Formats: sequence, C-alpha cells, structure tokens
Amino acid sequence: MSWQKEVDEIARRRKIAEDLGGAEAVERQHAAGRFTVRERIAKLADPGSFREMGAMAGKGTYDAKHNLVSVRPSNAVIGTIKIDGRKVSVDGDDWTIRGGSSEATVSEKWIYAENYALEMRLPLVRLVESAGGSVRLLEQQASTKIPGYPTWLMASMLGYIPVVGLALGPCAGLGALKAACAHFSVMVKGTSQVFAGGPPVVERGMGVKVDKEELGGSHIHTRESGVIGNEAETEEEAFDMVRKFLSYLPSSVFEAPPVIDCDDPRDRREEELLSIIPRERRRVYKPRRLIELVMDKGSVFEMTRHYGRSVVTCFARLDGRPVGVIANDPMFYGGGLTRAAAEKMEAFIDLCDTFHLPVVNFVDQPGTVVGPEAERMGTVKGSVRVVSAIEQSQVPWCAIIVRRLYGLAGTTYGRLQGINLHYAWPSARWGSIPVSGGVEAAYRKELEALSPEERAERLAELEEMYDHLESPFLTAERFKVPDIIDPRETRALLNDWLDDAWRLLPEQLGVKSRTIRI
Repeated sequence: MSWQKEVDEIARRRKIAEDLGGAEAVERQHAAGRFTVRERIAKLADPGSFREMGAMAGKGTYDAKHNLVSVRPSNAVIGTIKIDGRKVSVDGDDWTIRGGSSEATVSEKWIYAENYALEMRLPLVRLVESAGGSVRLLEQQASTKIPGYPTWLMASMLGYIPVVGLALGPCAGLGALKAACAHFSVMVKGTSQVFAGGPPVVERGMGVKVDKEELGGSHIHTRESGVIGNEAETEEEAFDMVRKFLSYLPSSVFEAPPVIDCDDPRDRREEELLSIIPRERRRVYKPRRLIELVMDKGSVFEMTRHYGRSVVTCFARLDGRPVGVIANDPMFYGGGLTRAAAEKMEAFIDLCDTFHLPVVNFVDQPGTVVGPEAERMGTVKGSVRVVSAIEQSQVPWCAIIVRRLYGLAGTTYGRLQGINLHYAWPSARWGSIPVSGGVEAAYRKELEALSPEERAERLAELEEMYDHLESPFLTAERFKVPDIIDPRETRALLNDWLDDAWRLLPEQLGVKSRTIRI
C-alpha cells in the first residue's frame, strides 16, 4: 500500500494555497494596479527557484467525518528564492485574504521565514502589503494581547544579514514597521502607502480626514519623513532596485562583498574632471556626474535620492569591487549638512560598515546649515551623530576633498583617528569658517570706519590675503593634507588604495560590537 492518497491531498491543498483569496479577490487586487503576492515572488525570483514553506498553513473546515471541506490559506507566503543565482529568504503578505492583516494570519509563519534567513545567513526580502492589526481577532481569541512578537529578532538581524522592505500596497501598523525596518526600502508611487494608523484611525483619533495617499504616500516618506528610501514608478522597477541593491552586498556579515569582472581600465583619466569644479565659487556642479566619471562605468546605484538632498549616497564599483560613495550636492543648501542629510549619511555609513564596503567620500562641505529652522531641527546633533558613526566605523575610508571643508560639519569628511586618509584637489579650500563673510566679521570695526569706496578696496585686499592663506598648497607644505592630486588621477589613486583596503576586509568579517542604526 502506498501513500498516494496523502500525496494527492498535498497537491490539493497546495492548489488551494495558490488560489489565494479566490478569483474575485485577485481581480480586485489587479484592478487596484497591484500584483498578487505570488505574482510578485515570480517576478522577483530567478525562474523556477521558489521553494515554498508552509503552503498548507491556514484555517481548515471539516465535516462530521473529518473530511476537509475548505481551507482559508494563511495570508503569509514564505520560502526561498534565487536572485541572480543567489539564495534569498522571502516573506510576502497576501492582501487578497483579510487585507494581509498581520493578526489574521499564522504569525509564526512569516517570523519563521525571517529567522530562517538569519540562521542560514541569507538576505531577507519582505513583500509588504498589510492592513495591520484587526479587532476581529478578539472575537476568535476572546482576549487581547500585549503588542510585540518575542520570537521575531527584528533588530538583531540587521547586524547580520541584508534586509529589504518593499511597500507594495497599504502598509499599516506592523506592515509599516516591516517595510521601514530594513537596510533598503522601496515604495511604489501611487499604489503603496505607509502609516502607523490608516485614515479611519486618524479621523477617529485626531479628527483629521485624509485619504491614504495624503497620509502616507511615497511623496511623504521618500522626500519629507525619510521613513522609506527609494521610490519606484512600478512594482517591476522596485524589484529591479532590489536586485541591484543586493548585488553589491554579501549574503551576511561573515562574507566579503561580491566582486565582478571589470574591463574598465583602472587608471582611466577623464579630462572632464579637470574643469568639473567651477573657479567661480558661487557656481554649482553635478556631483553625480563626478561620481560617474571616477567609478566603473555603469556601476552607480543611488539610494535615498529624494531625502536629505544635500548629500548623495550610492553604491558603486572600482575595478569590479563594491564601495560605498558619499558626495555633497551643492545644488541643495550649497551641500551643507541638514538634519535630514545627517540622518541619511549616518545610516549609510552604518550600512557600509556592517557589510564591509569601503567608503569613498567626495567632499564639498560648506558646513552645518544654520538658521532658526535648522536649530529647531537639531542640526548640530545630526552633525555630532555623523561624526560618531564615522569614528565608530572600522571599514576602510578615503576622502577626496574636491572643494570646501568648513565648520562643525567639516569634521564629517573622514575618520580622524588612525591614518585619516584624505587627498585634495587643487580646487579645495578649508578652515573653521569660509573667508567670504568671515573677513567682514573679523574686521568689522575697521571696515565700518571707512568710506564706501575705501571699505570696498580694503575688503578686497583682506580677501586676497586670506584667499592666499586658504591655498591647499600651504597646508600641504606642512603635511596637514597627505597630498594634492590632479583630479584626472582620482580613479587610479582610489584603485591603488582599494588594493590595500581590500586586504583588510577578511579580518573584519563577522558581527560588529553594535548593530546598525536605522
């Protein structure tokens, strides 16, 4: 006698699970412009690589003879997939069943997928679309519960494996937490929203009537709050971002970042770099173009572009080796450090340090942004936290000072302890405050006693004198900057540095003394 009957039952139950919440619920999901959880997994995964776990979990109904009448599947779909040949753990919410409610499912199921990723040292991808908790659960349990999931190692896993949160529809309560508590997070414009409580909760609790998009759309969280990093136009674009993000990172902190073949010459010289920084100090330039000219062609992947916009953070490669890249963007606040930019920079430094990506910092820092609003936002505290993140990091670091370096935020250019490796372009200038404005303040009494014509002449003399004193060559004469370089040599220099830096990575593999700060 065989077990064919039971094997047939396995197939039957898996078919029920594959049907999700039924044809009508799937149709409503598609009408809302969103894929189902199983379609999402299929689009993200290498073809045929999904190995599902817990397909038979759910709530079964039986007749008097214990025959299965129906099953409402769990609204969590979990398992492992491969992305570009590398295994990844995935857990996805099924909106077609009870709106993906976190309390309408078997909570142990999605937690199992996350703990599996942690124990097996696999990257984790969350496909989030959840209405959060539901009071209907009280009818079933006849009691309430204290919030939280003791078996969910939410925070500690961030120090071990790459975690990705994709907000692919409404994400409330726990859904918002799962999307945001990640190294890399993405929202889809127009079809996903993230909030602690949805519009009905806000209206009842605060008397404010808003729709889902006004409350927690991508324009809010990728530009104003910083809760989510990237914005995608479509779900397919979001999946592509996930593939690119993971391609730079190891599967866990116990491995080195992946290296790919590269045919871009290590010593490529770009003539454009010689004039990319304008001589006129009030003119701006495009920092992303600078990064593209130095890094491997086509290798730049930017994160959190629309938040903290005076700082650019991205992954890139040098001779096929992944690095983290930071640059100031003079098009926003002159590149000055705002509280938002400080938060963005701090999180990125922690990310690179956790997963052993050496950091290249292209510095054009005019200082911490000043003014009443900046003080209310605690911008000084933001600068302090960035300095702390840099000093606590262990990953190799190299700064290229391309233009300005002033004030409190000027100390965020690199790790001051140790060798403090940094180079300057001829366009670099630094000091406690810029000459412009500083001269007028220092010589105010003298200047006020002069006629307008005399004042202008004297001010020009003073600025010329101090401009000479700001020359990077004078600093180099005292070996207070290791070297001044031809901008066209930057790529070759960084590749030589990375040869040395890469040799240090094996001894840094493993868990840091602290987990990452999100």
